[in-house]
Amino acid sequence: MQALGRGRRVLALSSSPDRLDLLRAAGVVPLRGNLDDPDSLARLAGLATHVLHLAPPPPTGVHDPRTKALVRALARRSPPRTLIYISTSGVYGDCGGARVSETRPLAPATPRARRRADAEAQLRRWGRRGIRVSLLRVSGIYGGNRAGGGARTRLLRRQPLPQEPDDPYVNRIHADDLARACVLALWRARPQRVYNVCDLSHLRLGEYFDLAADLLGLARLPRISLAQARRELTPEFLSFLAESRRLMAQRMQEELGLKLNYPTAREGLRADLGAQRG
Repeated sequence: MQALGRGRRVLALSSSPDRLDLLRAAGVVPLRGNLDDPDSLARLAGLATHVLHLAPPPPTGVHDPRTKALVRALARRSPPRTLIYISTSGVYGDCGGARVSETRPLAPATPRARRRADAEAQLRRWGRRGIRVSLLRVSGIYGGNRAGGGARTRLLRRQPLPQEPDDPYVNRIHADDLARACVLALWRARPQRVYNVCDLSHLRLGEYFDLAADLLGLARLPRISLAQARRELTPEFLSFLAESRRLMAQRMQEELGLKLNYPTAREGLRADLGAQRG
């Protein structure tokens, strides 16, 4: 969680002692606390006017007790004026490759998406009490020092991808553009408003990795049938392949005023490749 209080101080809640010095070096005031330990959150009450809630739900279950603990802590005294929650586009479920706006009904099909939908519902209920709660439904994040090593690492693993038409549409956003969307949302997002956050690519999963392979000078990943994929790929990866959608993000551009530095994956991948070479 990040918060902006009086004097535009930036505070960050972290449960990791190893991150405290890094936060201080970035000019951020670190706060020790753990969303899995509600008693550790007592000092959050009345501390912030604007809150950015980035923490994911726990890895199991269909509810999000972390968001519940955060809301209880913030509500004890002088609740914030604004809370922005970073959710996932997975709450839409499989849309068969259709274009998806923020008004589409939710249909979360996986436990992780149901946990996100539960967090959204909790925050929307809280927002009816006068807090400006807004939701950013974020697509796949790439760029920067992403966990897992990014496209290059995936390409070097040589994990196969499904052939068309079983190759799903995926949506992506460069990490730098996502960070800018979060900051803009703190000040410009409308109350009880949902924003899809993605670039303009609308690529299938295989197209994205073909583009990355060509830019990096690596071999493209092999393609296999869906039946073969079900035998060879992990259940977690298969769950991603089972959902296909193309997010529409006009609200992000028109209401938040975000002008993407990396409007398509080509620009983002090229920038990351240049940084690696540099």
